[in-house]
Amino acid sequence: MIALGASIAALGCIGAGVSLGIATAKACDACARQPEADGKIMKLLILGGALAEATAIYSFVIGVMIILFLK
Repeated sequence: MIALGASIAALGCIGAGVSLGIATAKACDACARQPEADGKIMKLLILGGALAEATAIYSFVIGVMIILFLK
């Protein structure tokens, strides 16, 4: 039962990885279409990546807490 809860919490890490991959692909596409907007696109990509990684870290911490505290 504990492993089930931890694996469900780990799904947030998978979602963050997929979303970062999609965002990076779209940023590369946008830079190829408008090279002059490279700096603005990079700033938005870094901000979005940081928010996605924060979500992944939160879900990882919750998964570890489930494993450690519900034993």
